[in-house]
Amino acid sequence: GSAVPIWQHEQLGTGHAVQIAKEWWAGLDHLLILPGDVPLLRSETLAELVSDHKISGADCSFISFHASNPFGYGRVVRSGDGMSIVEEKDASEEQKLLSEVNSGIYIFRISSLLPHIYRLDNENSQGEYYLPDIISMMIRSGMNVRATLAGDENEFRGINTPRQLADVVALVRSEIVEGHLASGVRMMDPSSVWIGPKVSMGEDVSLDPFVQIWGETTIKRGCRIGGFSILRNMDLEEDVHVVSHAVLSGSILQKSAKAGPFIVIRDGACLEEGAQGGKFVEIKKSVLGKGSKAPHLSYLGDAVIGEGTNIGAGTITCNYDGEKKNSTVIGNRCFVGSDTMFVAPVTLEDDASTAAGSVITQNVPEGALAVGRARQRNIEGWAQRKRKKANEGGDRN
Repeated sequence: GSAVPIWQHEQLGTGHAVQIAKEWWAGLDHLLILPGDVPLLRSETLAELVSDHKISGADCSFISFHASNPFGYGRVVRSGDGMSIVEEKDASEEQKLLSEVNSGIYIFRISSLLPHIYRLDNENSQGEYYLPDIISMMIRSGMNVRATLAGDENEFRGINTPRQLADVVALVRSEIVEGHLASGVRMMDPSSVWIGPKVSMGEDVSLDPFVQIWGETTIKRGCRIGGFSILRNMDLEEDVHVVSHAVLSGSILQKSAKAGPFIVIRDGACLEEGAQGGKFVEIKKSVLGKGSKAPHLSYLGDAVIGEGTNIGAGTITCNYDGEKKNSTVIGNRCFVGSDTMFVAPVTLEDDASTAAGSVITQNVPEGALAVGRARQRNIEGWAQRKRKKANEGGDRN
């Protein structure tokens, strides 16, 4: 469906908000009104309210509930004369002791609402037009008003302060975590784990403390996620091991892959079956082939790396030339020496190697060793001559 926003330029109360939207709703049969700050409200609850309202033929139906702390809510006041809703700001001390409160969720028969909507006044401490006042008007007019008492007050928690927001977030987090525990996910410290509502996890998954999993992440059977790791929109196949302090987003880890600790994998990267990305490694928009390893201290960006290849420490794919990103291709069974710089675009063919400290600017043929560094030169006697020169300088002083 589509939404039609109607701006309430002056904040003159809930009744005023309904009044200014009259042109939109006047032609309907029924009008469902609810606050915008009750994120835990279930669609099933609304469906039940609407169904009960229509079956009963009521002029107005609303949801009430018993609040453990009713402060801030309008109290449902029942007496021999009928029922009314009294706002917190206007309630007497006796009325404030009541625990049954108005959820702020109503459904009106339009033909019953129209005669009353403009009879509201603002003769209260806030000078506002309160929608609940219509309930009292309808009751006095002999109309059929129903209050449906709901069971779970958490469903109607409103958010008006940072404290209330934190409380609601904690409720949602706890509910999600408990659901995964019930399905067999193991957590050493459930109170420290955060899991988003769209996350899916299989059997025998283990989460260490302080793990965060967000977005549309899928974690299959037998995976282990190390502490302080953050996953977002990830796809983990069976038996993947994410070591601690990993930051993973929008990528795939195939069966038995291993990532971390202190690794960043992002932007459509893929670690194929059994591949390993180790500590202080960043893998961006790259494929690390089956069984290949980048154990530590490397940046692999816009690269395709084949199977069984070893990436030495300090390897960098220099993918950006100042204008665009370029690709590095490294074949199967290659050995990349430590501190190798690949100046993309460049290709290292199957079974090729690079010497440690090389800067690779040209393609390397299959099976070749590329050495891209200055030849070492040893200067004999250098230390002795340096000391002698230093001593001579000291004598002059």
